[in-house]
Amino acid sequence: MDAATLATDHAEGLANGQASGRASVRYQVWATGLLSLNFGILFFDRNALNFLMPFVQPDLNLSNTQVGLFSSALSLTWALSGLAVGRLSDRMGARKPVIVAATLAFCVCSFLSGLAGSFLVLLAARLLMGAAEGGVMPVSHALIVGEVAPERRGLAMGVGQNLGSNLLGSGLAPLLLVPVALAAGWRSGFYLAALPGVVTALLIAFTLREPPVAKHEASGAPRISAMQALAHRNVLLCALIAIALVSYLVVCWAFMPLFLTKGRGFAPTTMSWLMATLGFSAAIGSVVVPAISDAIGRRPVMIGFAFLGLILPLGAMFFTGSAWLLAAIFFVGWGLNGLFPMFMATIPAESVDPRLTATLTGLVMGIGEVVGGVLSPFLAGALADRFGLAAPMWLMVGLTIVAGLCALGLIESAPRVVQRRSKTALAAA
Repeated sequence: MDAATLATDHAEGLANGQASGRASVRYQVWATGLLSLNFGILFFDRNALNFLMPFVQPDLNLSNTQVGLFSSALSLTWALSGLAVGRLSDRMGARKPVIVAATLAFCVCSFLSGLAGSFLVLLAARLLMGAAEGGVMPVSHALIVGEVAPERRGLAMGVGQNLGSNLLGSGLAPLLLVPVALAAGWRSGFYLAALPGVVTALLIAFTLREPPVAKHEASGAPRISAMQALAHRNVLLCALIAIALVSYLVVCWAFMPLFLTKGRGFAPTTMSWLMATLGFSAAIGSVVVPAISDAIGRRPVMIGFAFLGLILPLGAMFFTGSAWLLAAIFFVGWGLNGLFPMFMATIPAESVDPRLTATLTGLVMGIGEVVGGVLSPFLAGALADRFGLAAPMWLMVGLTIVAGLCALGLIESAPRVVQRRSKTALAAA
């Protein structure tokens, strides 16, 4: 898409915004794709330490508990940042400047991670990185909700959160970082991860607009508080699911590379493409899973894919066949990653008030990151030191069962499904 086309779409979007409040379809696609790419670069930075850990751990003489602390530290500041920045963005009504500033900040933090020479210095760099990155996704979701039509909201939010993050952060990252670490050292991997964010920050600054005022705002409808929103059944259940599945993800990222290399004896190169399988699975799932939920409903998709996550840790522990078949198990089991934008943003926003999208996303994500993301890797590391590297895998099994059970209590919120059920009920009446 060239600059002239973007300018034309931007002008069309502004004109259409006066009538419908939304930009052209082409601009919606561009905005969603650019935000997805930006979040993908962010996740490339976040996951870099996990894939480089087999090289970092012996170099800095780290214990498994210290390995878990890196994930805990980043999750803590990520959560606090998401809560604060999302709420601030909703109050200010400003989206674009927040995303640009945060993107540049996490690029700096990735570079600082490469300079670390001790556990404490690297821990400080990860704390700063979490603070820089935490507000990006809540604000990105708010921008998408402001621009994309409701009937495509689940798909757009799924692409925005999961396509780039998994294609780059989980798929491409291990394939690039492990060879770089083998050839030039693990520090070079962090320097590589820091550069692309500058480009996306500039593209966001010069090609995206602030979304139009929401219809709720224009009509003067009262705005509810974050605590009132949390009391809603769907928001509360989504927060509980976030605790379980954020824990599932961070434990997998932190300990699956170590389990595959030390527990199962795979070579680092084999580990890298097995982990890359997760990224490509989630990239596809980011489109497929939310699109299915747009058609058949959020609740059945949340239940089915949550329980599907059982096969990944069980396969890692017990499957003894071909590494290619193990990759297929990883690919299918990681399909639950497509649920993340649904329980973090889509379902809460549809259940309460779209004006609170950034606040609700920050709230649900923050609870998941603080309770799950902070405590679970520390717990998994302590369990691994005491019982072996299989212990984090069993923790993952329990977490996905809890998420599936919570999903059973969700109230359906997909606009197309709710509208269809309402028409059916009226016709029956």
